[in-house]
Amino acid sequence: MSEAIEITGWPLVQDLPGIRPTRQRRSQETTVALLETGAAMLRDCSFDALSIDELCGRLGVTIGAFYGRFESKDAFFAALMSLVTRRCLVAIDAALTDDDRTEASLAAVCHDVVAVVTAAIRDNAGVLRAAMQYKAVQPGRWLTVSETGSAIVALAMPRLLARMGRGRRAAKERTIAFAFQMVFGTLINAIQNKPRTVGIEAEEMIDRLALAMFLQLDHEARQAAGGRKAGR
Repeated sequence: MSEAIEITGWPLVQDLPGIRPTRQRRSQETTVALLETGAAMLRDCSFDALSIDELCGRLGVTIGAFYGRFESKDAFFAALMSLVTRRCLVAIDAALTDDDRTEASLAAVCHDVVAVVTAAIRDNAGVLRAAMQYKAVQPGRWLTVSETGSAIVALAMPRLLARMGRGRRAAKERTIAFAFQMVFGTLINAIQNKPRTVGIEAEEMIDRLALAMFLQLDHEARQAAGGRKAGR
């Protein structure tokens, strides 16, 4: 297995829901490979059309090896959703930590957050489409996505607030929450409807969304600063 799988996948996969426990490192690596290959296949097919036979064939493992790790196909998807969301949160936290170390500006933090979120949604577009397709009949799949969005906002909130100055905290928090709502909504629409103007694969998507987030947050920060000056 590659070093990337070993570092970013193996430690995160050990306690995912739906996975039968195993202590062997090689077995864990196979589990990660199954999940990652399944995510790649979902870019081109629906979850119903995802063939376990084909998935196992691509990796040269048996069907028994699949069901030795996952209780069912639905359990496989639950584990896949959890792995995707955990990796996303790790990436967001790493980007924000780097920004703290470099004392990045508000504009830079907005760009870094949007870049990581866009990459996560772009790389896992098939998984998210599958979650959306079953939103009505299996709401738990989409709940995982929703909860991850809330966790991303919670991670970013203190870093963004720190760069927006003092005052009007409630208004700033609302502005940050709406900015993320705009980002998430635009990206989900991009993978669902594939707009012609700016697609999710375009670097322009990141630049435009980061600018839109920054302008909203900067405007609120200026409003707060203006209020403090007027009160002097």
